[in-house]
Amino acid sequence: MAKKWVINEDDLTINQLSRFIAESPQIVLSDGVLKKIKAGRTVIEDILQSDRLVYGVNTGFGKFADIRIKKDQTRELQRRLVLSHAAGVGAPMPPEIVRLMMLLKIRNLSQGYSGVRPRLVQSLADLLNNGIIPFIPQKGSVGASGDLAPLAHMSLVLMGEGQAFVQNKRISGEVALKTAGLKPIHLQEKEGLALLNGTQAIQAYGVYSLIQAENIVQTADIIGAMTLEALLGTLTAFDERIQKIRRHPGQRLVAENFRNLLQDSPIVESHRFSDHKIQDAYSLRCIPQVHGAIRDGMDYVKSVFEREINGVTDNPLIFTDNGDVLSGGNFHGEPVALSADYLAILISELGDISERRIEHMMDPAVSEMAGFLTEEGGLNSGFMIAQVTAAALTSENKVLAHPASVDSIPTSANKEDHVSMGTFAARKALEIIENVEHILAVELIAASQALDLRAPLVPSRATGKVLSLVRGKIAHWKEDRLMHKDIDLARALIHSGQVVKTVTDILGKLN
Repeated sequence: MAKKWVINEDDLTINQLSRFIAESPQIVLSDGVLKKIKAGRTVIEDILQSDRLVYGVNTGFGKFADIRIKKDQTRELQRRLVLSHAAGVGAPMPPEIVRLMMLLKIRNLSQGYSGVRPRLVQSLADLLNNGIIPFIPQKGSVGASGDLAPLAHMSLVLMGEGQAFVQNKRISGEVALKTAGLKPIHLQEKEGLALLNGTQAIQAYGVYSLIQAENIVQTADIIGAMTLEALLGTLTAFDERIQKIRRHPGQRLVAENFRNLLQDSPIVESHRFSDHKIQDAYSLRCIPQVHGAIRDGMDYVKSVFEREINGVTDNPLIFTDNGDVLSGGNFHGEPVALSADYLAILISELGDISERRIEHMMDPAVSEMAGFLTEEGGLNSGFMIAQVTAAALTSENKVLAHPASVDSIPTSANKEDHVSMGTFAARKALEIIENVEHILAVELIAASQALDLRAPLVPSRATGKVLSLVRGKIAHWKEDRLMHKDIDLARALIHSGQVVKTVTDILGKLN
């Protein structure tokens, strides 16, 4: 039986959303939340009785805000809004992103500032609870007035329109509802607008990207430690005293990880007092500074996204204390757009420095091992083109890391004249993360091969366990074989969190 998860008045955290993705719990709305939603709806109903003019309730939208809608057409206005705004194109959003998007919309509406009925919010929860994933094209949002096209495609299914995935099969929204025993919802005043206004697509992509990034920054420390060990690097640069006087918290955490990972390494001990290298290359020596700065940046990104997922991004907003309905710009995605761009830059750098470490393992003049980590070079090419793949992905990331949020294009006849481009910023952040997982996969298999070549010296207990994990799936590279398969297997170990878990099982924790 699926776990129950109560949406109440408490703030959500990124860690909770990570569990939501993994566990697919049943969503339940608390009594307190239902009361707030109902209070907001009462304000809208009072407005309708008074015939007061309110944007999006009895007016058109965007450039048409000055056009008053007849009383008998206000509900039809909401239906047509959803249909016309469902203008997305491209491949479907991944199901995890759609599920997050729906949950975050529920959270947004549950705070009572949108003027919708409790039934509408419950209907969104019903879709999640019945495994109905709306088909939402990836492209078509400029990130203000929020994510209009993606959220419109999500809303179509509530109305028995559009398409949805049920058990990975794409069917009509009407059939999806019938299969689950659900009825289409007929939108009332303000409800279409409340569904469409908001940054939930940016939030969903950004949060999912951040969750994946939190895994790979830890993984990068582990793999980097394996490479440092394999290249006979020195731990001097990881001394706590060096980090302390720079004052950046992430730098200290990363250096501590490396000291813990390699504290009992026979390989490190074998050259501790050797003068074969006075200083390592920057991609080894400056890991605390680079990996640490990435962690500090991610802390900022996390703080922005946690504020956003718990904030209200609708327009206009309903204030139940005095019945005010205020038009503003909370739907503008600029805060999360900038943060998504920053995340893209941060993780791109993680791949950049990893690729440099891979290259050092390929060069016998640097590694003092067999060229391209193959003992019979010429007949075998070894890891030669695996490094090329890492280089290709690294350069691709440099283009993808260009900020989307510095762009804007006017829409809605210049009524919406500055937009965030946040949805694309968050989408490409996820693409960079996937590329970096593959770059780290190449470093993982290369470092494992290099550690094998250091025999009879053996790695530390922690890195040795990771080497055993890799060797349980991927054999030592004795002669050339299909490299693509090895990279995919290594990437799966990284993406699943098994690399991190293997280390935390030994060390107890990893920063």
